[in-house]
Amino acid sequence: MIYFDNSATTMVDERVLETYNKVCKNYPGNSNSLHKLGIKSKELEDYATECIAKYLGVKKNEILYTSGATESNNTVLKGVAFRYKTRGNHIITSYLEHSSVIETCKYLEKNGFIIDYVNINEDGTVDLEHLKSLITDKTILVSIALVDSELGIRQDIGGISRIVRNYPKCFLHVDITQGLGKTDISFDNIDFASASMHKIFGMKGIGLLIKKENIEIDNLIHGGKSTTSYRSGTPALPLIVSSMKAIELVIPNIKKNYEYVEKLNKRIISALEKYDNVHINSTDKSIPYIINFSIKGIKPETFIHALDEEDIYISTKSACSSSDISNAVYSLYHDLDIAKHSLRISLSYKNTIEEVEEFIKVFDKVYNKLMFKN
Repeated sequence: MIYFDNSATTMVDERVLETYNKVCKNYPGNSNSLHKLGIKSKELEDYATECIAKYLGVKKNEILYTSGATESNNTVLKGVAFRYKTRGNHIITSYLEHSSVIETCKYLEKNGFIIDYVNINEDGTVDLEHLKSLITDKTILVSIALVDSELGIRQDIGGISRIVRNYPKCFLHVDITQGLGKTDISFDNIDFASASMHKIFGMKGIGLLIKKENIEIDNLIHGGKSTTSYRSGTPALPLIVSSMKAIELVIPNIKKNYEYVEKLNKRIISALEKYDNVHINSTDKSIPYIINFSIKGIKPETFIHALDEEDIYISTKSACSSSDISNAVYSLYHDLDIAKHSLRISLSYKNTIEEVEEFIKVFDKVYNKLMFKN
């Protein structure tokens, strides 16, 4: 099997799974219980949170545990919107965002908020001049992903934050899901950051929301005591500790892994560029972990299933997208044909050059077979 769909989800690392299982067996208590089993669990919870905070360079009390980035994104957008609606009702985002941001913005729009979408430059980066023209004293939130999930474009968060800082009543939210563990991240000028652990070989069902300690937001989930006052529910200790393990495995190796994946990326792109009907959608601002391309004349689903038969797995677009076209690709190229035919290869440091060479060989066979049929 060749698995090139790591942006949708990664396969859990055996060491992460082992950590999860150990905690399940050895720490049965609810960490909010007052008996010794609860105290033992609370001590481990605090230790894991302290470790995660240290690796990410944030404060322990700035970490909220969620079910994943989708919940984290919803929490920020709704939490800021309804807490600060007396300040203003304006939110800025982009068409490159994950569906959990886009759809939440549509929901907020129905509830009286004004949503603006900032323009994208030819290389896929946010048009900073357009952002400056959009932001006003009524803007309460700017939400831009560090790396988008379809094209892999890394945004200039520093440049964006400098604009936002001119408006003290406006917060900056960055979805770091596709960048965590792959590229260096500074949280110095970010108010909120969202992430999912299953993107870095962790378990499904847990994510992070990093919220600067001096910011109050409305809760998305109400109930009893939990790890923080912002998200109720029994602390998922095995998931929390396994997240610590996943972060521990990737953060120290970011530079080495990036350089390795870059070599795999260049080999694949050099092969794809030889085909007349292939259009490379990723730009020089894309991180090497994601390669987005279109094959004109072949339906993406047809190509995906043909590769399935060869035990090779890539994707069409974001696994959470319900659209028939890639909005991200369309926002960049304004070409419906390219946007309808987009495909995504998403690599990891666990992929091998042997897998890349096999993919290139199979791609050629499938491409020529399907093109001949057409």
